[in-house]
Amino acid sequence: MHQNMVEVRDLSKTFKRSNGEMLDAVKNVSFDIRQGEIFSLLGPNGAGKTTTISMISGLLTPTHGDATIGGHSITRQPLEAKKLLGVVPQEIALYPTLSARQNLEFFGKMYGLSGAALSKRADEVLEFIDLKDRQHDKIESFSGGMKRRVNIGVGLLHQPRLIYMDEPTVGIDPQSRRRILDTVKQMQTEMGMTVLYTSHLMEEVQEISDRVGIIDHGELIAVGTVGDLIQKVGEEDRLILKVGSQVVSELLLTRFRHEVEGVTGATHEQAHSNGSDGSATQPDGLIIVIARRGRRALPDLIRVANDSGLDIVSVEVREPDLEAVFLHLTGRELRD
Repeated sequence: MHQNMVEVRDLSKTFKRSNGEMLDAVKNVSFDIRQGEIFSLLGPNGAGKTTTISMISGLLTPTHGDATIGGHSITRQPLEAKKLLGVVPQEIALYPTLSARQNLEFFGKMYGLSGAALSKRADEVLEFIDLKDRQHDKIESFSGGMKRRVNIGVGLLHQPRLIYMDEPTVGIDPQSRRRILDTVKQMQTEMGMTVLYTSHLMEEVQEISDRVGIIDHGELIAVGTVGDLIQKVGEEDRLILKVGSQVVSELLLTRFRHEVEGVTGATHEQAHSNGSDGSATQPDGLIIVIARRGRRALPDLIRVANDSGLDIVSVEVREPDLEAVFLHLTGRELRD
């Protein structure tokens, strides 16, 4: 029995562009996924998440490096490795004119299931994804969230030890999103399953993950628990004070730094936005304050602003999170 379900070592992928130039999509990525944990790859679109997972799942051949699933090499023992893996792709991979049960039975046969064993497994999966009462309805009549739950069910049919989920909540309503996130946790707690999850939504990753790998420009730049990663940026909060088109003096920023306990930095910037008709509007003035225990510092910040004749339109307090970690490590927002 291997302690790590997945071991990735120096995994790299280079593509040749149409103009002949070489693109290093993934560069020497290494990480482990422990048995029974939810491990998330977090990064913006185009960061290399899907390419990395495509190599691990056997869809792409690595240019360099290797990975193992349950001790089986993806390059030397691909069939043994794939048997342990269930895949839930980002795009819905179902037959719309077939019912939920017919889809499960079709894909079950592809996995080698048949007869009573297939029927029993389809029942178990329908129960788990809570669609037993809709099992005979066609997929084309389902909502986006229900389709994604059937997509998850297909990935679970052959009882894999590792399941890979690629952006499974994209394009669905908040209620369905909540249900799917709860399902991910159930797979871990009720089935003991190892989950490899990819997303560009740091709120999801922060909620469900045991450990997180942050990937950007094809490189893995940090791995750890959410708490470990957040410690990289310290315990300081960001306070976003919206002040409209008012003039903000350097003297006020200096007073924030020196007169308000816990403040370690204060800057002023303009946030440009468009009106409802697409036309440019007056840029909003924003004061960005970095402070320990930001909520405690807020009343004094407002008092100093009022003393200086500055009216604050709105306040947002951002506590340390994975987006702050990404900004700290790369110098840019996660959603860029």
